[in-house]
Amino acid sequence: MAKDLKDVKKKKNCAFCNDKIDSLDFKDVSKLKRFLSESGKILPRRITGTCAKHQRILSNAVKKAREASLMAYVFEN
Repeated sequence: MAKDLKDVKKKKNCAFCNDKIDSLDFKDVSKLKRFLSESGKILPRRITGTCAKHQRILSNAVKKAREASLMAYVFEN
């Protein structure tokens, strides 16, 4: 049986691996906001396409930025 085109999902590549980035700076809020939802939650790997290593680094950087009051915990509309 042939697979439907709907069943085949394109694998997302990690943006940090492509750019060979080993560390993220928590003070770079504009880069971190790309990986947050509209409500301010950290987006999961399956949506952003980041690898497990960089997802952990990303979540720690977002948490540090929130703790330093550079970024809000929840975004108000």
